[in-house]
Order: sequence, then structure tokens, then C-alpha cells
Amino acid sequence: MWPDLIQKAKDGGLDVIQTYVFWNGHEPTPGNYYFNDRYDLVKFVKLVQQAGLYLNLRIGPYVCAEWNFGGLPVWLKDVPGISFRTDNEPFKAAMQKFTEKIVNMMKQEQLFEPQGGPIILSQIENEMDPVEYEIGAPAKAYAQWAAKMAVGLDTGVPWIMCKQEDAPDPVINTCNAFYCENFKPNAPYKPKMWTEAWTAWFSAWGNPVAYRPAEDLAFSIVKFIQSGGSYANYYMYHGGTNFGRTAGGPFVTTSYDYDAPLDEYGLTNEPRYTHLKHMHKAIKQSETALVSADATVRSLGKNQEAHVYSSKWGCAAFLANYDVNYAVTVDFGNGRYDLPAWSISILPDCKTEFYNTAKVREEKFQLHECTGR
Repeated sequence: MWPDLIQKAKDGGLDVIQTYVFWNGHEPTPGNYYFNDRYDLVKFVKLVQQAGLYLNLRIGPYVCAEWNFGGLPVWLKDVPGISFRTDNEPFKAAMQKFTEKIVNMMKQEQLFEPQGGPIILSQIENEMDPVEYEIGAPAKAYAQWAAKMAVGLDTGVPWIMCKQEDAPDPVINTCNAFYCENFKPNAPYKPKMWTEAWTAWFSAWGNPVAYRPAEDLAFSIVKFIQSGGSYANYYMYHGGTNFGRTAGGPFVTTSYDYDAPLDEYGLTNEPRYTHLKHMHKAIKQSETALVSADATVRSLGKNQEAHVYSSKWGCAAFLANYDVNYAVTVDFGNGRYDLPAWSISILPDCKTEFYNTAKVREEKFQLHECTGR
């Protein structure tokens, strides 16, 4: 299914595929590695490259992902004196060995961007802030060690840590949440990045299946971009299925559909898929203005405002209505614009509304009768 899923992601307007690396799948027993079939990581990365897309390799190696043991191999429990994700030498030794294994594989296959490959970002560890809050200094020391260790592997691409407020330079801390427009990296020279824009939530036995309106998901992404965001990744764009005994956590189901734009079976989830596709196109049409200027913010009403990116290279505007109940008409430039409640319009030329997050276009499909002999 990989080529089809990757192509649908590209057709949907994506530029980057983001993937975890599952330690428990790749090293089922100590020192015995497995990179075949569904675990053929090199093949997956090369397919992304062949499609003309980039890749963010989230090595972890702890990934959470509602996977059994958070993606850590169970055999780690038998390592003498081990304590997970803290300043513990046995764990750090095993974690570093696996991380180096993955990085070296990617280097050997010339897959990092400076080598001509598609990998433009790598992630080390995953959401350590809650662990630091619980454990304190030993967890903080481990996170600092992990960052330094990763940078020392000299991949030639930036390293990121999500939910890691104290990520040390040059590692970039990133956001995971339903909304990230107010997120600020821990240094002004680091880009504002969103590694997990949650499309809904995972499913658990006995709980209702979570859905998130396409309008709200689009609103959150556009609000992030208008506020200086540079990278937004969907979690999940394709949810899929956790086969066998990989599904972990309290009563987590094997279905990981996540109300994603590509559903559990790899089919487009409409109108979500197409609504986001139009949004991606509108943002890309605004690209020249977005990268050549900082936004100026002006009020358009009590709960309305405009974010305007204007320079000699172009002009793009985002007209926002933050009122959750009422639609409004606002004046901007020489025009008037209708803004539904809780919505943002994108004007790639500061004049023409190309897209509004709450105006979902219906796709017209025609069925043709086929006859033959």
C-alpha cells in the first residue's frame, strides 16, 4: 500500500512524510535486526523520495504511538540495572546503539538531504516534558544527553524534540497538540514547528470513536501558519491499523484510523481530504509573501483581525473571525469579505479570497454507465 498512500498524500498537497521508527519491530531480540516486509525502512524512505517528497525521520527510539511498550522492545526489561528514559547507563547504551544503527543505515543509503536524499529532519526522544515533570533532574539530564548524542551523529540535518521546552541548541523544540498557534520555540532563531496536529484521537474499547470537524482542523492549521508557523504535520494523515499485538496502552484498539484524511483502509476521507487539499494549495500560493515578510496584525472588529504579509515580492492576507457563534462581514483593502463563525479566509494576493476554513466545497462525482460486449 505504500506507493498508493504516498501518492495520495502528495496529491493532497503534502510536501513531507513523517514516520516513526519502531525499535521493537526492528530489534525483536538483542542484536538481531529486522528490516523486511512492513519493517523495510530503507524501502519506505526511498519510495518517498521517488514520489518527490521529503521525510522527517522520528527515530525516538521511544515513540509512544499507542504502541505496546511505547515502541520499546520488551527484552529491555531483562537488562540488568536498567531504568527507562532517565539518566541510566544501561538504557542510554542500548538507546544509543539503536539510534546509531538507524542513522548509519540512512547514511549508507545516501538518504539524508546533504547526501541527495529526502530526509530533512530527524527526531530524538519523544514528549519528555511529562517525564521530566514526574522524575525531575535525572530525566532532564537524560534528555540533554540524548540531544547531545544525536547532534554528534552528524547527519547534516536538524534534530527536533517535541514537547521538550528545554531542548538545547541546536535541537529545535516543537509542538504537539490540537492547537499550536500560541506555541513559541525556546529561542527566537528557531523555527516555529508543529510535529503533531491531531486530526482526532485514538480509539479505546468502551469509548466513543473520536471525530474532529474538517473545518476545525483546517482552522487550527491556518491559524498556526498566519501566526508564523513554518511546518505543520498531521497526526495522523493516514492512521491505518496496528496489526497483531502491537496496539498498546489502556484498552487501545487495533484500529488507528484517527479520523485521518486517508482512512484506515487508505481511502480518501471526504470531505476532509479535499478540504485540506484546497487549504494546502492556498497556503502554497501565499508562499512568496510568507517567506519574505513578517506579519502585521490589524483589527477588523471585536473578534476579527487580519494578518498581512506584504513585501515587494508579494502580499498575502489571512482574515480571521474568532467568534464561535456569529458570521460577520469585514472590510479589508478595497473589498468586503464574509467570514463564517470560527473561520479564517486566505487571500494569496491580498485581494481575492481563495479559501475559507469553514466553507467546505462539495466535490462532484459522476458515475458513467459502462456497456460492452
